[in-house]
Amino acid sequence: MFDKLEDLLIRYEEIMSELSEPDVANNPERFRKLMKEQSSLTPIVEAYKEYKQCKQNIEDSLAMLEEESDEEMREMAKEELNDSKARVEELESQMKILLLPKDPNDDKNVIVEIRAGAGGDEAALFAAEIYRMYVHFAEDHRWKVELMECEEIGIGGMKSVTFMINGQGAYSVMKYESGVHRVQRVPETESGGRIHTSTITVAVMPEAEEVDVQIDEKDVRIDVMRASGNGGQCVNTTDSAVRLTHYPTGIVIYSQTEKSQLQNKDKAFALLRAKLYDIECQKQHDAEAEARRSQIGTGDRSEKIRTYNFPQGRVTDHRINLTLYKLDKIMNGDIQEIIDALIAADQSAKLAKMNEN
Repeated sequence: MFDKLEDLLIRYEEIMSELSEPDVANNPERFRKLMKEQSSLTPIVEAYKEYKQCKQNIEDSLAMLEEESDEEMREMAKEELNDSKARVEELESQMKILLLPKDPNDDKNVIVEIRAGAGGDEAALFAAEIYRMYVHFAEDHRWKVELMECEEIGIGGMKSVTFMINGQGAYSVMKYESGVHRVQRVPETESGGRIHTSTITVAVMPEAEEVDVQIDEKDVRIDVMRASGNGGQCVNTTDSAVRLTHYPTGIVIYSQTEKSQLQNKDKAFALLRAKLYDIECQKQHDAEAEARRSQIGTGDRSEKIRTYNFPQGRVTDHRINLTLYKLDKIMNGDIQEIIDALIAADQSAKLAKMNEN
């Protein structure tokens, strides 16, 4: 571990030296790559520097205890020794986590797809509420939300909704939301007051760049048509909606949220790239089944991950047996506590696996 930390420290110093060179400042692409690498190395390098300082403090304190006869100075040395030893343990744990292999998609924007499952209209209503929950969560992080696809029902529900979240590290946070979300409550249409159970599915996909996925134009049929549903006179009287059909996979993408056909086409292709990239990622997950099992439910879309129980005001995440009695706040976007617990559990599982090896 410490050989790797030394290598990272050397690389960090090389980057800092390069960034100060005039030639690099005049090359925006090179400058951007170096800044990104520097940003990713900074937390581990700072932790390692502090670790080395604490180790030095321990040596100095031990030397003082051997040489010093003044009782007051000895007490100060003991206090410094104990503080530094405690901090060394904290930093060792922190550095192990920082050295865990990083998901290459963690820094990417995400595309989130929510679909109503079992439960009819009630599932569609819940899908709309979960969509709003994520919008509030993204706004709290000052991330931008962009609607890509939406199929609404008349009572305010959504059969499906797809949207992009633009923000640094969005995938690293949102990836834990993939899976089946279950709601238990009394629907407004239920006259007998019986609790119904409905489900929705959430798929979180990293945004794929053109370099990540190559799409052959011959494999895609592009149809343009008039948009349907609400959207104003312009939307409904021009051929602005775009439908893509990807022959090899059978994936069909429909985009009509923009007034411009070109913008709808760009959105449709962005979603198609994300879905194709996601298929490749899923194949990798399946090929590395053992590694996937060590993660906290980021691979299996059919896994029931969370229950929202309205009568009891509770939310339970089944992957980590976490129950919180603040349903109202969670539905308003306050899901950070759940995300933090999932990240911690995921890191613990990976650390345990690393120690086994």
